[in-house]
Amino acid sequence: MSDPKAMNLRFPDPEQRAAIAAAAKQEGVSMQEYILSAAYARATAVEERFLEGFKTSMARSGAAFSAEPSMVDPSAEQRAAEQEARRELEHQGRGNAA
Repeated sequence: MSDPKAMNLRFPDPEQRAAIAAAAKQEGVSMQEYILSAAYARATAVEERFLEGFKTSMARSGAAFSAEPSMVDPSAEQRAAEQEARRELEHQGRGNAA
């Protein structure tokens, strides 16, 4: 029975296998180590792109939360008008239900 820790290094394309073997030999590592290192490098590159996007998103969110209240919050007059409209809708709803 084969070692369960060993990586299956079968390649359907002999040219692909030869290219990877040559690259591993040039690096002075086994094919398994070369493939695992390449996979790790690709995964960390994806992680770095994600983290860059996340930092950008956090910066935008921080800017929105640190904006002047007058830019984000409605004015006192607008809040009063919204409350009045809400009261009128509630009053109409009670009138229709009766």
